[in-house]
Amino acid sequence: MENTKVNNKIAAPKIPRSLENLHMADAIEDKDSFSSGIIEDCTIEDQNAEHVAFNEVIFRNANFKEVSFNFIDFTDVRFENCDLSNANLSGAIIHRTEFINCKILGMNLSEATLRNVSFEDCNGRYASFRFSDCKQVNFKNCLLLNSDYQKCNFSKVTFINCNLQQVEMSGTTLKGMDFTSCDIDGMGARIEDLSGIIVSPDQTVTLARLMGVIVKI
Repeated sequence: MENTKVNNKIAAPKIPRSLENLHMADAIEDKDSFSSGIIEDCTIEDQNAEHVAFNEVIFRNANFKEVSFNFIDFTDVRFENCDLSNANLSGAIIHRTEFINCKILGMNLSEATLRNVSFEDCNGRYASFRFSDCKQVNFKNCLLLNSDYQKCNFSKVTFINCNLQQVEMSGTTLKGMDFTSCDIDGMGARIEDLSGIIVSPDQTVTLARLMGVIVKI
């Protein structure tokens, strides 16, 4: 069912119109900083660094392979058609950032801080957002099967037309969140997490299973 509800108003990345091509170093070091440029048609491979910062950057057709960037900082960044599968970005700080048509399968964003972030047309199966602090975050038209949102802090987070089968939401308060356009079959959550959740009549069967209720049709 198409959801006509308007997305949260997300602040878009503030990126200059004129950008130079940025070339990544062979080895990215701790606390390296990259700003005001485009990184495209490349593979960033076998990199391990902490507290790296990207500001006013567009990643286009970039492939992140075997990378670990703990506590990375993305501010005013756009990812277009990128592959961040299995990238370790735990503890990241992400602000005014867009992920558009990206593969984020198994991406680790545990304990991250997200502000004004949008994910659109992304494949995020098995992605982990566990313990993350998310405010003003939109997921739209995303495949998020088996992804993990345990013990997150959600404020103005929306899921629109997303596949949320078998996602784990235990320990995350979902009050006021509208899942009517999503497939939530097999969602894992505690009964107290579900108080105030907005679902369609058909989805009540799924929630009843969580509560141990047998629905006889």
